[in-house]
Amino acid sequence: MHPAISVILLTTLIGVGQGFFLALYTAEVYAAVELLPRQPALFYVAGSLIAFAFLVAGLVASFFHLGHPERAWRSAARWRTSWLSREVIVLPALMGAVFVYGLVHYLDWDLGIVGIRTGEPSDLSLVIGAGATGLAFLLFLCTGMIYACIKFLQEWASWLTVVNYTLFGLASGFLFATAYAAYTAPSLVAFYGVWTLVITFAAMVTRLASLIRNSRLKRKSTLQTAIGVRHRRIEQKSQGFMGGSFNTREFFHGARPAVFRSIKWVFLALVFPVPVVLLYVGMTAGSAGPIVIAFLVQYAGLLAERWFFFAQANHPQNLYYQVVS
Repeated sequence: MHPAISVILLTTLIGVGQGFFLALYTAEVYAAVELLPRQPALFYVAGSLIAFAFLVAGLVASFFHLGHPERAWRSAARWRTSWLSREVIVLPALMGAVFVYGLVHYLDWDLGIVGIRTGEPSDLSLVIGAGATGLAFLLFLCTGMIYACIKFLQEWASWLTVVNYTLFGLASGFLFATAYAAYTAPSLVAFYGVWTLVITFAAMVTRLASLIRNSRLKRKSTLQTAIGVRHRRIEQKSQGFMGGSFNTREFFHGARPAVFRSIKWVFLALVFPVPVVLLYVGMTAGSAGPIVIAFLVQYAGLLAERWFFFAQANHPQNLYYQVVS
């Protein structure tokens, strides 16, 4: 498939936003049960605005993938059957919940505004954060299922697609939270750093599993089934015209085989070992710089990973459009 830059930016940016918000809320929950020190409201207000900005940036990027952006609202009409429509609904809902979460911290509201007294100073933000957490994981599900539900694209049609989208978003979000804490809440750096290492390791395991799975796929489509001819030997001499077309542009990545293979090793290095080493250096040295660089390196790797994810999917129509003349 042709990797669209707008979709690559959409999926990676909202992944960081989701993961970063979940990191913020996780720290607040731990603080509520006195497992971590409480942080000032500004920590959550600024963090919510940053998470909100990532989500907005991803949404804006998605508009460049539309032929008629003014009709974008119609994409939510098929929510009963379309995972894309569900994503279109859940993403703005999450954005609203994250914004309200930050606003509650800014205004220092608790459940007392609705007549409920619990004695917990951040009880309202905990409730709103729980709802936003559910929306964040639902968005991971919707985004992953957009691709996992396409059965004829065998590279995508796996539960590993949803798991990888979720783990990559969490890993990048928690790594960003580690960098954020290095400047605003040093007492949380170790907490976020350890979680980042655990999630990154889990993401590496599942992504390697998907790569191994895809390398062993047995194709369900053949040249015979593609054109409806059941002869045992078929040789294609031409695709029917001398130049490219919409089909050859949109359903094939167009990269040279050597480039395609190298991208896999690039993202494996940039997403996993390099940021882990930089994160470890930053944590042990008590320096924010290496942690920030670790996030930037990992995000660059995620862009490469998402490009490879789309490019690796081999549409059955490519069986017919594989030879120009």
